[in-house]
Amino acid sequence: MKGFKPTRYYKDIFSINYEKLKEEGIKCLVFDLDNTLALIEEKDCPAKTYKLISKLQKDFIVFIISNNTRKRIKPYMDALGVDAVGLAMKPLTRGLRRIKRIHKLKKKEMVMIGDQIVTDVISGKNFRIKTILVDPLGVKDLKITNLNRKIEAYIINRYRKRGIFERGKYYE
Repeated sequence: MKGFKPTRYYKDIFSINYEKLKEEGIKCLVFDLDNTLALIEEKDCPAKTYKLISKLQKDFIVFIISNNTRKRIKPYMDALGVDAVGLAMKPLTRGLRRIKRIHKLKKKEMVMIGDQIVTDVISGKNFRIKTILVDPLGVKDLKITNLNRKIEAYIINRYRKRGIFERGKYYE
């Protein structure tokens, strides 16, 4: 059961200690889109997210990976000037493999950042890279995500009872 625990856990992408990641040799930040970088209903990239990603691009390769469609991701790709993998089918690792291959990265140079254990964390864990879980930006989810959230709630409840992980108790 410990296989679902993220490497790190932060409130949001703005709370992550990117300097520490850089010191650890991370070169590529792989972000989930919905409820990680932006709310599901947001069509355009929020200014605060744009500012952060622009700053991060000075030190990291930034990539978006999403189970959503290319149509949903494209406005963010264009606004942020980043590449992306759509219809990634996380927790499968095909998208992460593609990113690694394109940028000639080592797994130890990548980190997966997202708001879901069932897709983002498990995808990163399956690929054997560091994972960062953030709290979802909003409560609205896609229909398929509602099922994932129920599975996630079960996992988190089991972790909480064992003192392994608890929502709201952030750690590095």
